[in-house]
Amino acid sequence: MIEDILKDADERMDKTLRALRSELSKIRTGRAHPSLLEHINVTYYGSQVPMNQAANISVLDARTLGVAPWDKNMVGVIEKAILNSDLGLNPVTTGSVMRVPLPALTEERRKELTRVVRSEVEKARVAIRNIRRDANHHLKEMLKEKMITEDEDRREEDKIQKMTDAHIRDIDEILKDKESEIMEI
Repeated sequence: MIEDILKDADERMDKTLRALRSELSKIRTGRAHPSLLEHINVTYYGSQVPMNQAANISVLDARTLGVAPWDKNMVGVIEKAILNSDLGLNPVTTGSVMRVPLPALTEERRKELTRVVRSEVEKARVAIRNIRRDANHHLKEMLKEKMITEDEDRREEDKIQKMTDAHIRDIDEILKDKESEIMEI
């Protein structure tokens, strides 16, 4: 039973880290990366789908993405979706292929992106702490039901705290890497 609580807490903390990495990959740095456009939804034959299900997104060079719709009729729809997104990108259409140049980041925009990154990281830290609280609560319930002793409770709480500390260190590393990525020119 205790192993289940620890395993569940560890899996949930790992999911939080994966979710944080996913969110941070959407935050634009100076480099082109296909994940910048993947979360944009387009209307494809009457339904909203992510862009990567309606077109091939590729990196043409360090500052340019290429978007090749699978259906030539989708060029205008995809172009409009990119223009209307909050990314501030202006695609250039040449036939059925779009080039999406990424403008250089200004110092002000870099600082703004750093604030956004710190906000996402803080949400992840709070989620990790909530998972720790839930796991400790389950242990306290087991102690109340006399399923475990006080010594076992303390020992397992220490394990949960060490697990939490390790995941928080991972989050701090992710933050450091992303901030340096944003601030490099």
